[in-house]
Amino acid sequence: MVLQSSLKNCLQLSCILRTPKAGFRSTTSGSLIIQSTSNDVYQNLAVEDWIHDHMNLENRQVLFLWRNSPAVVIGRHQNPWQECNLRLLRQKNIKLARRRSGGGTVYHDLGNINLTFFTSRKKYERMENLKLVVKALKALRPELDVRVTDRYDILLDRHYKISGTAAKLGRTSAYHHCTLLCNADKFVLSSVLKSPYKGIKSNATPSVPASVKNLFEEDPSLTSEMLLDAIAEEYATQHQTDHHITLINPADETVLPGINNKTKELQTWEWVYGKTPKFSVSTCFNMVYKDSVLDVKVDMDVKHGRIEVCNIDLPEQWLPPALSSELVKSLTGSKFCPNEITTLVTTLLRVCPQDEELQSRWNLLCENMIMLM
Repeated sequence: MVLQSSLKNCLQLSCILRTPKAGFRSTTSGSLIIQSTSNDVYQNLAVEDWIHDHMNLENRQVLFLWRNSPAVVIGRHQNPWQECNLRLLRQKNIKLARRRSGGGTVYHDLGNINLTFFTSRKKYERMENLKLVVKALKALRPELDVRVTDRYDILLDRHYKISGTAAKLGRTSAYHHCTLLCNADKFVLSSVLKSPYKGIKSNATPSVPASVKNLFEEDPSLTSEMLLDAIAEEYATQHQTDHHITLINPADETVLPGINNKTKELQTWEWVYGKTPKFSVSTCFNMVYKDSVLDVKVDMDVKHGRIEVCNIDLPEQWLPPALSSELVKSLTGSKFCPNEITTLVTTLLRVCPQDEELQSRWNLLCENMIMLM
């Protein structure tokens, strides 16, 4: 059961969270269990950043419980074009976020629970955290066949992944977070985590595909609230603290000063896409025009999410070289982003010769270029 804080505990939490790090470095101790009242992925990731950056974790450990509305979350060093179907995300209005920890890409919705374990760097131990989760599940349903692997995943029935894991290790603080698949939409999950983009070469960290299963498929009597409560209870037992979950609002600047700036930063194009490690695209596509099929070869280098080098190979007779060169020139330096390229080609179309067939060819080429993004 989730409990609202008593006035005393609220004031204590407020004091802890609002006090500068140096102010409570030597006075705070014990463990704290908090749960977000928000389902916004950017706000909840910002809470992780805030706790890591501002709380003194030398003598205090924190468990943060949170759930998100539909979102895809990529690791700090990943390439979103390689990891997911960005076109489908845009169509379904599913948010894309880049977290500050490493690891692979995950799909979140309200059928997924997220757990973040905060400790000092010295006390960081992800295996113990995962064993805690397994012990909580076993306490709730002893018949569940759940276990932790050497890869720090939690498997159901020795085969199905129900939890993935990632971590951030700072100089003095650390956190380990993991998912727990309860009743996530597996059709959407498999659809959005399947990249349609071809010809990408990158040194970005790749995700490792796995078969997944929801806990509720194994036992429909379970609820997310039951699981959250069981994990909180086991955490409290192991850390010798009260089984008490304090609710926090990730947008409350009085409790988390500066939190909204952290949230805004996580939403920026420069963070979500611009932090992608340098990559190249080398691909071909066919354009069907009237009764002919044209092969087009495209090579691009993308750095910080922007097109650094661009080459488009197509027959001269199909599009005047000057017009093709103008397109390449305009693409170079632009964001590798369909919205920006759409605006760019629309502007270029205004200076395109007033020839109906030429404009049709131009539009067809630009539509296919945008599909690469």
